[in-house]
Amino acid sequence: MKKIITLAAAVLALGFASCKKSASDTLKVGATPEPHAEILNLVKADLAEQGIKLEVVEFTDYVTPNEAVESGEIAANYFQHLPYMNSFNEERGYHLVNAGGIHVEPFAVYSRKIKALSELKDKATVAIPNDPTNEGRALLLLQDAGLITLKAEAGITATVEDITSNAKNLKFSEIEAASLPRVLADVDAAVINGNYAIPAGLSASKDGLYVEGSSSPYVNVIAVKAGNENSEQIKALVKALQSEKVQKYVSEKYPDGEVVTVF
Repeated sequence: MKKIITLAAAVLALGFASCKKSASDTLKVGATPEPHAEILNLVKADLAEQGIKLEVVEFTDYVTPNEAVESGEIAANYFQHLPYMNSFNEERGYHLVNAGGIHVEPFAVYSRKIKALSELKDKATVAIPNDPTNEGRALLLLQDAGLITLKAEAGITATVEDITSNAKNLKFSEIEAASLPRVLADVDAAVINGNYAIPAGLSASKDGLYVEGSSSPYVNVIAVKAGNENSEQIKALVKALQSEKVQKYVSEKYPDGEVVTVF
C-alpha cells in the first residue's frame, strides 16, 4: 500500500511539474490587430519549435497594453514606436524598454473631401491623434507639408499650442488615434497612424495626400519591462520577428510601403 501511495504521489508531482513548465513556456504578447498581431501570428510555429507557446493578446488602444506589461499581465507588447514608449514612461513613471525594432508605418494625411492639400479651405478642420508623441508627430508632418509652423524647440512633443504660423487658420480636432478613421468623413482631413489606417482600407502610398518620409525615427518596437529584455523567450521572439520570413511577408503584404521592416 505504501508503495502505491508513493507512486501515486510521484505521478501527481510529475503532473504538477509538467503543468508548471507548460505555463512558464507560454509567452503572452499584446498587440494591435494589423499589422502587429498578424506578424506575431506568423512566427507562432517558429517559436513553438523552440518550446515557446506564443499567445497573442489583441488590444485596440495605446494605453492598456503598456499597463499590462508594467503589471506583468503580459510579457511584452508590439504596437508602439520608441518616442511614444519613452513619453509614456516619463508620464506614468513606468519602466518599459525596447527589446528590438521591427518596422515603420509611415504617417499620412488622408481626406474624403479633397484630393490635394492645396484644396484645404480657410478654417478647415484637421483631425490629429490626441496622445502626446503621436500628436507631435502629426503636427511635424503638417509642418513638413508647409501647412503650419511650430516653435523650434517643440520637437516630437509638440501640441497645437506650439503652432506659431497657420496661414489657412486650420482648426485642429484632437481625437483618440483609434477613432481617426471613423471620423475621417466628418472632417476635412486627418493625420492617421498606419496601424489604424491599414485596417480601415487606407493606403499611405495610394490614399495619402502627404506621407512621412522613409527615414522616420518612429520604429515600432517590442516593448518589455526593464530587466526582461534579455530573457531567452524575448530574445527568441525578437529573432523570429527580425527574420527573412517576416521581411518577405511584409514586402508581399504591403508592396506599396504601408509597412517597412527596419532590420
